[in-house]
Amino acid sequence: MSRRVVIVGGGVAGLAAAQALSAADDAPQVTLLEGSERVGGRIRTVPFGGVQLDVGPDALLSRAPGGVELCRSLGLGDELVPCADGGAFVWSRGKLRRLPAGLLAGLPAGPGELLRSRILSPAGLGRAGLDLVLPGNAPAGDEAIGALVRRRLGGQVLDRLIDPLLGGINAGHCDDLSVAAGAPYLATAARANRSLVRGLRSTMPSPPSGAPRPPAFLTLRGGLERLAGALAEQIEGVDVRVNTPVLRIERAGGGLVVVLQSGERLDADGVVLALPAGPAAEVVRAAAPVAADELAGIRTASVALVALAYPHEAVPPLDGTGFLVARDEDLDITACTWATAKWPHLAEGATHTILKCSLGRAGEDAVVREPDDALIARARRALERTMKISQAPADAIVVRHLDAFPQYAVGHLDRVTRIEEDLQAALPGLAVAGNAYRGVGVPACITSGRAAAERLLQAAPAPAPHPQELNSR
Repeated sequence: MSRRVVIVGGGVAGLAAAQALSAADDAPQVTLLEGSERVGGRIRTVPFGGVQLDVGPDALLSRAPGGVELCRSLGLGDELVPCADGGAFVWSRGKLRRLPAGLLAGLPAGPGELLRSRILSPAGLGRAGLDLVLPGNAPAGDEAIGALVRRRLGGQVLDRLIDPLLGGINAGHCDDLSVAAGAPYLATAARANRSLVRGLRSTMPSPPSGAPRPPAFLTLRGGLERLAGALAEQIEGVDVRVNTPVLRIERAGGGLVVVLQSGERLDADGVVLALPAGPAAEVVRAAAPVAADELAGIRTASVALVALAYPHEAVPPLDGTGFLVARDEDLDITACTWATAKWPHLAEGATHTILKCSLGRAGEDAVVREPDDALIARARRALERTMKISQAPADAIVVRHLDAFPQYAVGHLDRVTRIEEDLQAALPGLAVAGNAYRGVGVPACITSGRAAAERLLQAAPAPAPHPQELNSR
């Protein structure tokens, strides 16, 4: 009998693992279990304002491996469209200020554009310039992003440039986020040169001389849910079960048993556990209590997305893709994406100008759980203050992403190593995947799902009968 692999979790990491397993030579039997009514996880596209609007992740980082390559392998390469090249803003010192051109991972590449932006005060500019002359002082191990940036460039660069960008991506605060896990390129730059800015210049990839700079982000015409749909179609040999929550995973003889909440038991030679850290902890707790405690220790943050459709005439001209909010500003939102300006293909069919506001960060779950009307009112107040939009929107929707953003604390990668080692000892043949481990974002989840599948394929023993087959002889 051929080997069986069970995938627990039908988000993009689980789907990517299923595709990799089903496409392998001597592919195992694959069963994918998803507790909700649909696969795709946080990727979700809905009709709104005359277009198909992404209300979860809306972009693929072009330089990150995984996402763009997968789209092309699925025959979706011609459907990839770039974001607009209009730049973005930050709400700082009571005004929308254009982010300087030539930023290196959020850090200023030179003083000119930064000076003209007036994002930093004269004192903040002077403090940032000390990065070029301060002695090298990188620690031997991991540290917080905030500690590194504050030490090299000062608090204003952290609050008004880095935290809005990196903190916003992770829905957290840079003072709590690991450099090694959340911004490894900063750790590399800090080791490459005593100056963080010079280190970035020497280590960040750049296009060949004279070549146009590729777009930073791409998406799929019709929404990123098309990616999840194409993956689901390609794994037609996989037994996909939705509305099928898992209770626990046990070790049995030389294999594993996945116990469903319905009571059904599935024997498996390998398991890909592609759940968020909290649910994953409960699934393995009985068999691997140490790993379960480590998984439960990964904190999460929740975010609410408020999408607003305005008559075109109600919104001032949008010369850019949106704005971030400096950490030292008192504003109800953390960012606003000008969706129909960021993605020109959306503007082609949109009946309205669509803006997407993000609310909530780590420690702000109470805000995210407020009623829809309260969140819409918060977003409207913020847009009236920042963009002078006073007219009521023609339509609005609220989508909450509860516990969706893992917080990579200092030492996170060491924690992940401990989790993997303990799971390997307690439940051999189990591999984890998803955004709780080595990267957030769709490409990182795809990469983690494929890597988990590859580990199981490489560790594959000779096929052996399942226990129920032995019992039938």
